[in-house]
Amino acid sequence: MEAPPDNDVLWARALHFTHPDGSPALGGVSLGVREGEILAVSGPRGSGKTTLLSCLSGLVPAQRGEVWFNSVPVHTMGPMTRERLRRDRFGWIDPAPVLVPELNVWENAALPLMLRGTSRRRAKVAALEWLERLDIGDRSRHRPHELTQPERQRACIARALAPAPTVLFADEPTAPLHRADRAHVLRTLTTAARSHGITVVLATHDAETAALADRTVSLLDGRRVNTVHLPPVQETQPAGQGAACSLSV
Repeated sequence: MEAPPDNDVLWARALHFTHPDGSPALGGVSLGVREGEILAVSGPRGSGKTTLLSCLSGLVPAQRGEVWFNSVPVHTMGPMTRERLRRDRFGWIDPAPVLVPELNVWENAALPLMLRGTSRRRAKVAALEWLERLDIGDRSRHRPHELTQPERQRACIARALAPAPTVLFADEPTAPLHRADRAHVLRTLTTAARSHGITVVLATHDAETAALADRTVSLLDGRRVNTVHLPPVQETQPAGQGAACSLSV
């Protein structure tokens, strides 16, 4: 078994995954993510982005292939070990905001820290810091049902950032936000990642969101796609030839 490169915090080789209905989700995807890098995984809906993030994070084991985190094989871990890894080293942002209804906003944001054993006081300070950065500090004592959907998503993003994870997996994190809110939230997310050395794997179908990343990996029908630019069109060729084409690899 070949070990991954030392400078890759995440490394995956030949990941395959098929849905229970038999439809393929991943067809041999390989990639590496460097420490502190913001990597965008782009592609249309149904291209395998969420499945790839789930396999990389250990949320769902790939049916074939390897996943390594800091040179430790995630694909050989049992369910409990993967759960501890996700709790202690990874953060996750879903496209739909899900909060614990019985807890107020700052308690929701502080919950991952308290589950790690951080004192309630220290967890609250960290949670409030991120809620302020995301412009919902004034809603910290409200319950989730008192918030708008964009406010709930901001609380979820604060919850993911408060523990300062090694890797943050963000699956369409601005999907519930109004267009005017997206730029601010994405700036906060990317600035926080760079200032705290957090590696981010960001799934998106939006070109503007992908443009904020250091690098983009494109998926189509569960496979990586490279764009190949052909030579310029010759005058004797019919119009429309010579455009870029996509190749699955």
